[in-house]
Amino acid sequence: MDLTHLNPEQREAVETTEGPLLVVAGAGSGKTRVLTHRIAYLIEEKKVPPYRILAVTFTNKAAKEMKNRIEGLLPFKVDGLWVGTFHSVCVRILRGHIDKLGYNSNFVIYDTQDQKTLIKQCIKSLGLNEKVFDPGSMMGFIGRQKDQMISSDMYKDYAKGETHGIEKSKVYSLYQKRLKENNAVDFNDLLCLTVELFNNFKDVLEMYQTKFQYVLVDEYQDTNKAQYLLIKSLVKAHENVCVVGDSDQSIYSWRGADVRNILDFEKDFRGAKVVKLEQNYRSHQIILDAANAVISKNTGWNAKTLWSARKEGELIKVYEAYDERDEAGYITRNIERYKENEGIGYNSFAVLYRTNAQSRALEDAFRRDGIPYKVVGGLKFYDRKEIKDILGYMRVVENERDNISLLRIINTPKRGIGNTTLAKLNKFAEENGLSLFETLEVINEVGLSKRIKEKIEEFYIEILHYQKCAKSLNVFELFEEILNKSGYMDMLKADDSVESKSRIENLMEFGGVMKEFLNNIGEHTLTQFLSDMALLSDVDKTEENDKETVILMTFHGAKGLEFPIVFMTGMEENLFPSARTNYDPEDLEEERRLAYVGITRAENILHVSFAKQRNLYGKFQVNVPSRFVREIPASLQDGVGIRAVEKMRQIEKEAKKQFFTGGKMNFESPKVEKNETNELNIGMKVRHKKFGTGTIVNIKSAGEDKALTIAFENNGIKKLMLSFAPLEIL
Repeated sequence: MDLTHLNPEQREAVETTEGPLLVVAGAGSGKTRVLTHRIAYLIEEKKVPPYRILAVTFTNKAAKEMKNRIEGLLPFKVDGLWVGTFHSVCVRILRGHIDKLGYNSNFVIYDTQDQKTLIKQCIKSLGLNEKVFDPGSMMGFIGRQKDQMISSDMYKDYAKGETHGIEKSKVYSLYQKRLKENNAVDFNDLLCLTVELFNNFKDVLEMYQTKFQYVLVDEYQDTNKAQYLLIKSLVKAHENVCVVGDSDQSIYSWRGADVRNILDFEKDFRGAKVVKLEQNYRSHQIILDAANAVISKNTGWNAKTLWSARKEGELIKVYEAYDERDEAGYITRNIERYKENEGIGYNSFAVLYRTNAQSRALEDAFRRDGIPYKVVGGLKFYDRKEIKDILGYMRVVENERDNISLLRIINTPKRGIGNTTLAKLNKFAEENGLSLFETLEVINEVGLSKRIKEKIEEFYIEILHYQKCAKSLNVFELFEEILNKSGYMDMLKADDSVESKSRIENLMEFGGVMKEFLNNIGEHTLTQFLSDMALLSDVDKTEENDKETVILMTFHGAKGLEFPIVFMTGMEENLFPSARTNYDPEDLEEERRLAYVGITRAENILHVSFAKQRNLYGKFQVNVPSRFVREIPASLQDGVGIRAVEKMRQIEKEAKKQFFTGGKMNFESPKVEKNETNELNIGMKVRHKKFGTGTIVNIKSAGEDKALTIAFENNGIKKLMLSFAPLEIL
């Protein structure tokens, strides 16, 4: 194999095939190239059969890209190679062996909405108060236990020492019981049940240990305890394990990720080889120097120094805004300047923020200035109601014990089966140990009116029809049958609203997803299709930015992405890093890693901004600049805007009197007529009697007068002469 295009460290990682290997891959250092070349090298040079190799990553998109790139490196198709996410790998294993744990192989996978619905039912059944035991919080609590491999039975031992521990233990136990009754699992169960399977059935473990002679794991810094135990079990016999990751990009502890897994790799696998990938192919050296300076303040990390062959580049532009609106205006002005002066397209920009609440001021500015944008992290295609409704039908067809999906569709479209009837069905099912579908089979015994009973019988016969169709139709044909026979499509057409037309378009797009599924090589069963849909991660659900739009997203959402120009916003103490880091040094280190991720998203230009004051969550805040800004050496910074607001600060100090009333700080600001003074600066907030509030964006001398360019919040950009403009300072 020709490996001459790899740098020395990349080549070393590719050619080290035997024994444990840790590849410390800095941001933009070509880790995917190493993984794909290593697998191709094993197959072509070492003559390892593809079915002996397991490669695990964290998103389906990454897995698909990896497989495509491997096949591009080899002169033949790669059959039998397992490339997938942890969850998809576990599904494949469990489909073949979950019966040993008391489930049927056609189990369904509940998403977060399904989980919350089931937990809500459990809380109600136990007679607990939802305000005290919030379903969302309980879902998070159960997820955290599973991340640490603490089963519902194990948690009972901890319950007595925790607030509401006994009640939480009961919810957890009932939740697991109901999952099993529904022949359903949640995402955490996929991992936990596979580990349980390996622990309790050695023959199954040995079969997969023999099958997978080489195991590769991407993004190892994001693994939790269950994933760690899974990999540890699989490679115990041969230890041919290669993990790739970067402790500096471990930012998901709130999802259960444990950075110690990568930091302790050399302790877990004695004699492990370590290869560091430090050459960055994304950013220029100034950006990397800033990232290196910030992350070096952490103590728990795999020491490395990113470097680039691109030595020249622009300094990091640091802007101190007056408030969040000024910050947003700075961003939109610069985007328009880059576009007009340099022809840079809108999709070359990303605006990052710590919390979703920060997007409001940004969106207001983008709408005001007519800049197209897209918020990543909003409602995703597969989370839309119409998609989940049809998936609900298909899930009941596949697994009639799925009570959650049955409740979703039994009155969708409207069939006159209301909440009172559903309560009677649920009660009868619980009292007789039946699933809801089994209750429909004996509907005459429930004690319902003739009219309601007929409606339910019609629905029951309809599901039986779909089950019969599923034996002869492919998933797309079944989809069309459900849309038409259920009346779902007729319901949307009858509505004839903009929203319903959009839903029809989404369903047509969903049909395209099914056709694509059928075109792929592999299983074409309904079971496989539903598994594929359930295993889509948040990243997979995010639609591609194929339009000319600026991307707005959280720092967490930006991981793994790159953009020519990046704006890091809200860089203030108590916002980023968040206030909770005042009490936990480990939280502070993770926040610093998140800042490092943000910095290293930028290819060419990086803007960093913070506001002197900010209105967030309905509260007025005055914060100091983030320590992460201060940790960037001054020699790397270009203080755009700091000087521009300095005179404004001086004016404020002289003109404003601070006093306290009721424990809150207030300001009295005298109104100063602008055309009576020449103290004028870019970035200053002003009010015009006709045009309202605006920000001065440019000042030009015009003889003894001044020409002002002002961006008004509700009236766009206006050019005014100072001597005639009725302005006042805000």
